[in-house]
Amino acid sequence: MKRLSTLFLLLFFAASLSAQQNAGSIKGTIKTNDNKPASGVSVFLAKIKKTAASDDDGRFVLNNIPAGSYTIEVSLIGYEPLKETVNVEPGKATDISLQLTVSEKQLEAVTITSSNRFKRTESDYANKMPLSSLENAQSYSTVTKELIKDQVLFTVDDAMRNVAGLQKMWDATGRAGDGGGYYALRGFATQNTMRNGLASMVTATTDAANAEKVEVLKGPSATLYGSALTTYGGLINRVTKKPYEHFGGEVSVSGGSYDFMRASADINTPIDKAKKVMFRFNGAFTRQGSFQENTGTGDRYFAAPSLLIKPNDKLSISLDAELTYAKSLPAQFIFLYFSGADLGFNSPEHSGLDYKNSYAGDDIRTTSRSANYFANVHYKISDHFTSSTNISYSRSYSDGRNQYFFQLPNYAVTGDPADIGTVSHYLARADQSTANSRNNIFEVQQYFNCDFNIGGHRNRVVFGLDYTNINSDQHFFSPASFIDVVPTNVKGFDYSKFNEAFLKNYYDTASAGLVQQYPVVSNTNIYSAFVSDVFNILDNLSVIAALRVDHYRNKDKTSATSFDQTTLSPKFGVVFQPVKNQVSIFANYQNSFTNQGSYIAYDASEDTVVARFAKPEHANQWEFGVKTDLVKNYLTATVSYYNIKVDDILRIDERDPARAQVQNGTQVSRGVELDVVSNPLKGFTILAGLAYNDSKYENISDDVNGRRHPYSGSPWLANWWLSYHFTDVVKGLRIGFGGNYASDNKIADSKSSGTFTLPAYTVLNASAGYDFKQFTVAVKADNLTNKKYWQGYSTYNPQMLRQFVGSVSYRF
Repeated sequence: MKRLSTLFLLLFFAASLSAQQNAGSIKGTIKTNDNKPASGVSVFLAKIKKTAASDDDGRFVLNNIPAGSYTIEVSLIGYEPLKETVNVEPGKATDISLQLTVSEKQLEAVTITSSNRFKRTESDYANKMPLSSLENAQSYSTVTKELIKDQVLFTVDDAMRNVAGLQKMWDATGRAGDGGGYYALRGFATQNTMRNGLASMVTATTDAANAEKVEVLKGPSATLYGSALTTYGGLINRVTKKPYEHFGGEVSVSGGSYDFMRASADINTPIDKAKKVMFRFNGAFTRQGSFQENTGTGDRYFAAPSLLIKPNDKLSISLDAELTYAKSLPAQFIFLYFSGADLGFNSPEHSGLDYKNSYAGDDIRTTSRSANYFANVHYKISDHFTSSTNISYSRSYSDGRNQYFFQLPNYAVTGDPADIGTVSHYLARADQSTANSRNNIFEVQQYFNCDFNIGGHRNRVVFGLDYTNINSDQHFFSPASFIDVVPTNVKGFDYSKFNEAFLKNYYDTASAGLVQQYPVVSNTNIYSAFVSDVFNILDNLSVIAALRVDHYRNKDKTSATSFDQTTLSPKFGVVFQPVKNQVSIFANYQNSFTNQGSYIAYDASEDTVVARFAKPEHANQWEFGVKTDLVKNYLTATVSYYNIKVDDILRIDERDPARAQVQNGTQVSRGVELDVVSNPLKGFTILAGLAYNDSKYENISDDVNGRRHPYSGSPWLANWWLSYHFTDVVKGLRIGFGGNYASDNKIADSKSSGTFTLPAYTVLNASAGYDFKQFTVAVKADNLTNKKYWQGYSTYNPQMLRQFVGSVSYRF
């Protein structure tokens, strides 16, 4: 046996030596069109399926190549593919030199990108497939990282001011589950709930450190994204920065008024020499005070590590996390619990409140944590089929206080009839606390993209399965009415006693009847399947048809009830391009729905009330418009008209208004939007948006029918930003100026209580920056004119006064 093994080894080494003597090698260098070393270039010998990658100096080596003639294939994104024939001789090394040429498509993209930095780009998420804006039958807006940098912004919340037709209503509260900011979009309340097309709840202010861009899809979008995390107005999707193949990054520090401090870092590095494993880290620390007195500061920590693994050209694996910890200052919300007639005013500018007074102590805080984890496996099955497997796990936690203030009519405090209708001088102070509240969302999504022809007609199809679990264990508690009442017209009054110690003592000593508990404990499972096809009838005429089947299963642990419901959500669209790749005319029908669970209905036959399960509430949108992407004139624009109708709303049943509801309510929301990005002159970019929304109750009650929904925001909105980048004498210098306009906003409108209106406002902003070598110095002024204005829905919330911020960045 030993002799046989020895003989085998001798034969093996002899065969290996013979093979090596008959083999050669290929070594060479690769340069770009500007004669710089091209690193990370894929080098492929198709004949024997052998690959290599060029190093930082552009060099590569392919060893043990059998003698013969080969075609070497070289490829790098943004450059024309290159093929070269080489001959390999036994025992010799073949030297070659290769030079890449920038592709025409890349040259055009570079030209356009450098000229028009804020324009919409192709979206992989708007229709769950790569589609240009012109090909998409849905309206959407994009806020790019270039625009965020130009305006010296640090949060996604602030970046939203650049979206046509979108208006912030509430700042983030930090509460688990729903603590992120609220926005009005096409007449409906909307939140930032998605990251790269998957569930991602951030309960505090959302940091923009890792934002590549923010996409706002407009109108009902449940067909591809479900209803649990979208609204009838649309959805907000953050697209994040990805790791890349070389070492680099940026660090920056910022400071400004109201105790603003920030430090951030963006660091990227390949892990291995072949650059098949890449890592990127984005992180930031932010401290922010308030324009109001006696508030202290709030801190926010943000970390977003991202790992990208590319074993080969077909397979990529992404593992990401987003971690946010915040100890936040509760924003001041003044709730509207009485009519303007009772309060003696119908607009906050006449409320008698001191705009700069917090009316509270300086140590009230909410602690919130958000931990979002993501995994994506993308596999290219062939040139026509790809698979995408996605997992997200989103955890949110909150513990702490939130101020809950409202003004009282004078006569309610004094009992004096002479005080009826006089301007309120009293503020009721309450709190809504949260204790160890948690909300977890787990989502698994598998879908396939297909691109193929049938009968000469192109089909771009996406189909997949989606499972979402939402597990809520939230506990809120607050005073049954209010904790105390303080005067607002007494000069020098000490409001600071409303602090953490005061609140803790109240809850520790209050009897059970004085504290209300609001548990939200439920478990929801949603099982869905969806399919969408973009079908080209002609090269410039396409139609889209899509359908979602959604099975909703909810178990409310608080009331011990369960609820199951299956819903269909269709979507249709058509796009015609009279000028290919420059002008498109589009129309769509889009749908969304809400599972409402059970309700109490009136049974006329028995003259009593009974429990019933509600049908899904549906919102259906019709929209048509025109999009342009005129390269010659550097003009990207969308103008559209939409009509959204909501059916099957639960409303009060007038036959038994104290107990019963009936499901036949309706609401309509119609409007026009214009979204423009233009580059009329070299270095000069214009971004502008204009929107009008008419949202009304149709069949709710005689008290509100025909009147505006109080959560719809201002009917008229406008946004603009003018940016000039100097290209000659002071190259590297940039200046920008813009603002936002909102018309009067009725946060209450009914026959019985009249109207309460937040006044119209125009807020102006400006920025300037200078890039030199690896440094950037930037400054900005938000609310340049120090405008006092209010936002809110069912509340009037004073907004930040003028703030100056300076920033210094270093790139490497």
